[in-house]
Amino acid sequence: MLSTTFRQETGNGHLSASPPFTDLNNLASAEVGAKILFATDDFFAVAENLLNPAPPEWKEGVFTAFGKWMDGWETRRKRIPSHDWCLIKLGVAGIIKGFDIDTSFFTGNYPPRISIQAACLDNDESFPERVSEIGTCPTEDQMKQAESIESQKWVEIVPRSNLKPGYTESCHNYFTVSENSRFTHIRLNLFPDGGIARLRVYGVALRDWKGFPQHEMVDLAAMVNGGTAVACSNKHYGHPRNLIAPGRAPNMGSGWETARRLDRPAVLRLREDGCLDVTGNEWTVLKLGHPGIIKKIEVDTNHFKGNFPDSCLIEGCIMTTEEEQKFTSDQEKFEPAWRTLLPSTKLFAHRQMFFTSTIQDCGIISHVRLTIFPDGGISRLRLMGYLRSLQDNALPSKLSGLN
Repeated sequence: MLSTTFRQETGNGHLSASPPFTDLNNLASAEVGAKILFATDDFFAVAENLLNPAPPEWKEGVFTAFGKWMDGWETRRKRIPSHDWCLIKLGVAGIIKGFDIDTSFFTGNYPPRISIQAACLDNDESFPERVSEIGTCPTEDQMKQAESIESQKWVEIVPRSNLKPGYTESCHNYFTVSENSRFTHIRLNLFPDGGIARLRVYGVALRDWKGFPQHEMVDLAAMVNGGTAVACSNKHYGHPRNLIAPGRAPNMGSGWETARRLDRPAVLRLREDGCLDVTGNEWTVLKLGHPGIIKKIEVDTNHFKGNFPDSCLIEGCIMTTEEEQKFTSDQEKFEPAWRTLLPSTKLFAHRQMFFTSTIQDCGIISHVRLTIFPDGGISRLRLMGYLRSLQDNALPSKLSGLN
């Protein structure tokens, strides 16, 4: 049986050594709207590079007017009393579970130590105007404006900690966060200076659903609404959390894609329903941002032209936190009571597909399982529906009439 957790084989065939929180959503990706509000120095490379969702690059022999081209945020060597820091607005406010501070390629110029602070702010009105340009630093007035925010008093969620150099075997610096508050902004402190390639802020979006009308349809699985990828059978080429990312996928790498199954039939044949007759499949389980009733589904295979799944099946269930933990730790010991939401359905290449009439009523659910046959890639999954409390399951006749 394939593993139900994310700690499985990576593209190079080795087991992933990353902690479990790295399977959560990145709240500080530029793709979801995260941005640098202030940085004390951008001499060698601008702080915006920290938020780039793509892996860091190395360009041999490439130099700028200020020094070696580096794919990250790199400050000048400090020659004045101070240390460097930057302020970041998260793309999605939420609960932070952990950080990956990636020092890739910064082998002799990474910061010896860092710390991270966080706050929940209402707006950005007091932040100075940001100029993102290498070779620059804030003016005296901008520095005073930034210091007036008193971000040094924000909650410290990662104490001063050592970093490792950016070699392949040591570039990922993981830090777990125990604070369960909702945060909108973070302050990254370098002690005293240096370069970091990427900053990943893993967590769960925390939306305020208070007052949201029960008759208004919303994407219950969306990352921005608190949806998360809980488990999967395979993520060889792309993580299933990409399914619930905002917008349409910019490329094939921004979707969920599995390896080709080795148990594919030698000669493929069709079933009577027009789908391929295969026994193998791949799957992922998503936790909705809020329990609800699903009434409209979008399956988008954008960019997947020669590697889309032949068909898919979507099921729903209710799982408590304890049951979810049992499921992710050992599927053989706990199997949720899955109910069919979208029966086996033929898929097509590079296309947005919408389903309403074929959706089956499976009541209020908290989790969905997307199963693809036999393998392949899907870029986005949208599960549109109505918010409901789990206690509303006692009133099926009242709720089932919604459309």
